[in-house]
Amino acid sequence: MKRKLRLGKQKKVIDKSLLTLTLILTVLGLIAVADASAPQAMSAFNDKFFFVKQQLVWAGIGIVLLVIFSKIHYLFWEKVALPIFIGGIILLILVVIPGLGSKALGARRWLNLGYFSVQPAEILKFAIALYFAKLVSKGKGIISFLIPLVVAAFLVMLQPDLGTTLVIVAIGMTQIFATGFNFFHFIASLLTGLVATVVLILTSDYRRERLMTFIEQSKDPLGRSYHIRQILFSLGLGGFWGVGLGASRQKYLFLPEAATDSIFAVIAEELGFVGSFILLILFALFIFKCLRICLNAPDKFSQIFSLGLTTWIGAQIFLNIGSMLSVVPLTGVPLPFFSYGGSSLTMILIATGILLNISKYESKTG
Repeated sequence: MKRKLRLGKQKKVIDKSLLTLTLILTVLGLIAVADASAPQAMSAFNDKFFFVKQQLVWAGIGIVLLVIFSKIHYLFWEKVALPIFIGGIILLILVVIPGLGSKALGARRWLNLGYFSVQPAEILKFAIALYFAKLVSKGKGIISFLIPLVVAAFLVMLQPDLGTTLVIVAIGMTQIFATGFNFFHFIASLLTGLVATVVLILTSDYRRERLMTFIEQSKDPLGRSYHIRQILFSLGLGGFWGVGLGASRQKYLFLPEAATDSIFAVIAEELGFVGSFILLILFALFIFKCLRICLNAPDKFSQIFSLGLTTWIGAQIFLNIGSMLSVVPLTGVPLPFFSYGGSSLTMILIATGILLNISKYESKTG
């Protein structure tokens, strides 16, 4: 029997306010990368715009993909959910194979494709959100959710990448909770995940050191605590008004990962509490608009899919900024729209394009 198309009530335009916020955040992100990466780019390539020029290319590609994906009906993704998920798993397997995946900072997270490299974990975040939405639309049981979630999380932890593992688990568990599964099953799954996380942390020197650094930040200030102490020093220098745009001292190779994981610290140093608060307001508005799309989505698939995409972006914002404020341990999760990196920026813009497509459709009860 041919499936009936669940279009709901179609509006004539996408959510323009979400599109505007996306463009604002993308432009601000490019400015931040240009600023934070300049010292390292000059030192390594004698061109202070080296990194931002690359980021500008990825931003351009991402915007084009956003436009394209905003025009593809969201029901198309339900048909290709399984192949995309399987493809994401295969890419993760390839990246942990020595010789295929490239290693940096103790982690094997990138797949070298010649002229550029991709981070398969970024693709998997999208794949998890999509595949779980497909399972919900088919009325599958909780075991159908837990098996792919455990497999995906295990492969990411092999890299090792605790931050991405937490994001993937957050996506999956949020979608499971939203489907209305038995509360006991949900709590049991959550506790199992917490126990597994503790075991993985305690059985890995790398992950255990990250946790101990978070707990004992005052110890070994020139060693394992150096990164977090430099971050907190940056925040302290910024004060209320900041030292001024472009005037950061910490970005001059004192602050590790200034253009990637720690870019919020540079923003806070230069723009202070005021600038940081404005950025948080922009992020809050972005997430609010995404949640409105979830609530007004026309069917179960689009609701759970859009919720997964929103959780992905929101979890990364929380984990990144939370680690800068010492609320959570440093996890290496990029700040959406701001951290340098083509894979992250492109996938975030693709996700936003899909959310914009879903925003064209209103619930039949709306």
